[in-house]
Amino acid sequence: MEEVTMEPKQKAALDEFINDLDILNALADKHRQQIIILLGSRLKQGMTVGDITTQLDISQPAVSHHLKILRSVNIVDSTRNGLENTYHLTLDDTLERLERIVKLIRESNA
Repeated sequence: MEEVTMEPKQKAALDEFINDLDILNALADKHRQQIIILLGSRLKQGMTVGDITTQLDISQPAVSHHLKILRSVNIVDSTRNGLENTYHLTLDDTLERLERIVKLIRESNA
């Protein structure tokens, strides 16, 4: 396979993509996108796995699996309330990382 020659700014944008593949992969799944949207509609109170399960057409284990992936890349976090965890968005770091990618792409075209 032939290697593509890139300008330094393009290489920096590509490097940023590679550094943030975990976030991009987490955001690529339809169910995780739906969970993010649901949690965004309940920013203050958050949602339990049961709350999310009743809103989506997927099983409780599947919701837990998707939340685990989103937690691993710091898109969501949880607080313990008795026997249940309440999940909420923690997008600040994620948005900053995505904004860096967009900024580098824009700069590579300048």
